[in-house]
Amino acid sequence: MISVDGLTVAFGGRTLFSDVTFNINDNDRIALMGKNGAGKSTMLKIIAGVDKPTKGKITAPNGAVIAYLPQHLLLDDDSTVFEETSKAFASILNMKKEIDALNKELETRTDYESEEYYKIIERVSEVSEQYYSIEEINFDAEVEKTLLGLGFVRENFTRPTSEFSGGWRMRIELAKILLQSPDLILLDEPTNHLDIESIQWLEDFLVNSAKAVMVISHDRAFVDNITNRTIEVTMGRIYDYKTNYSHYLQLREERRQHQQKAFDEQQRFIADTTEFIDRFKGTYSKTLQVQSRVKMLEKLEPIEVDEVDTSSLNLKFPPAPRSGNYPVIANEMGKTYGDHVVFKDASFTIERGEKIAFVGKNGEGKSTMIKAIMGEIDFDGKLEVGHNAMIGYFAQNQASLLDEELTVFQTIDNIAVGDIRTKIRDILGAFMFGGDASAKKVKVLSGGEKTRLAMIKLLLEPVNLLILDEPTNHLDMKTKDILKEALLAFDGTIILVSHDRDFLSGLATKVFEFGNKRVKEHFEDINGFLRNKKMENLREIERKVK
Repeated sequence: MISVDGLTVAFGGRTLFSDVTFNINDNDRIALMGKNGAGKSTMLKIIAGVDKPTKGKITAPNGAVIAYLPQHLLLDDDSTVFEETSKAFASILNMKKEIDALNKELETRTDYESEEYYKIIERVSEVSEQYYSIEEINFDAEVEKTLLGLGFVRENFTRPTSEFSGGWRMRIELAKILLQSPDLILLDEPTNHLDIESIQWLEDFLVNSAKAVMVISHDRAFVDNITNRTIEVTMGRIYDYKTNYSHYLQLREERRQHQQKAFDEQQRFIADTTEFIDRFKGTYSKTLQVQSRVKMLEKLEPIEVDEVDTSSLNLKFPPAPRSGNYPVIANEMGKTYGDHVVFKDASFTIERGEKIAFVGKNGEGKSTMIKAIMGEIDFDGKLEVGHNAMIGYFAQNQASLLDEELTVFQTIDNIAVGDIRTKIRDILGAFMFGGDASAKKVKVLSGGEKTRLAMIKLLLEPVNLLILDEPTNHLDMKTKDILKEALLAFDGTIILVSHDRDFLSGLATKVFEFGNKRVKEHFEDINGFLRNKKMENLREIERKVK
């Protein structure tokens, strides 16, 4: 059991949270929830030992291993993928080296009665006991199984880590964490760089193989599938629910209703008491009663209502200019890089108003197809972008293209047209740029805040074909809900590259699957596709067994 005791964090005159206490037990699968800025990542770093609290402490049993995957990390570039991943077992291999070295020293020493000799014997016994208590492991097989599960192919194992993007490096670090079999795994947005199949593999691992898990994630389906407990960080304190995310939402709503009722009753009591004091102060016969009520108000502990959820705000974006009936038509299309075939013989038609999901493992051609539609690369075969198609493109690096010297308000004001200009502050508030936040310069925003701002900017431009590449990576659940409602109401055509099943559910009506050098069209939503995909996988496994 790992204990969080009296945790307080304060900086810059602001208390992030105060006197937070809870325990993490074996088999706990905890979702750490709360709005952006509530202190979730800070709490994870403190439990991991990366940051120090202002007050309080973390207590863990001797020898307990706590492994932490941050949102952003840097890896050394001096290893191959397989070598870097194998570092997960470095502590075990170092134990074996130390035992061998100590035994060799004992063989050569002759001072059998000396204190140093006895110290070496004690150390050998201590390390040997620890080493031989560890279950025998086939290191190479475990590394291979984990890398394959997280989406790597065997040809990648011998490539240097320097050749991989930040998302793939994150997978290498995740593999190292999982292989250590830690007592507690701390994960901060682990699914941002995983495709759907890798997420499903990770879910299975965390549910069936991990000891205890605490995760921050905006992927609702992922959180629901793996967690059995939800801790909400809000207004400097925590609420601990022994249930998964969906049930927690219901309980939280009930809690807020009780808070609101108690708050309203207290406000009525304060108003009535204040009226009595104002009415009778200076009246001799009521002096004692007035003084009693004044003291009562002074001692009154104010009731607070937790943050109000504004996700029901309805955003209406400008109507999309009318495009031709078929914004995208591909015929016998293919793309190769040298001898490497990304995909071939791709033929499909996207009709006006359709909402399409591009899914498949990373590296199977989703981004390549988008670049072809955008006219950024050459390709074989034919691909036509239809009449009057006006493309709005959200890339994963879209945030880096914003003007850093503008304020949040100026960024949106510069591109908003028509009636929407009168609602800029409402829109910014819905995307958590309310109040003073709208006056911040873009250059001081976090990565997640820049992503949200870039998304608003895109959705206000007059386009009729939206292409969104992982639009939800840095968005919290409330903002994702707002974005999803806006996209559902969008009357143009949408192509979505996403691994977020909950976001795609009810939004994408057709799925294009990229894999095995093909683009396969599925005339069903993401839930139907996943159901069928799991059945296909089971059949494939059965064929391999036979």
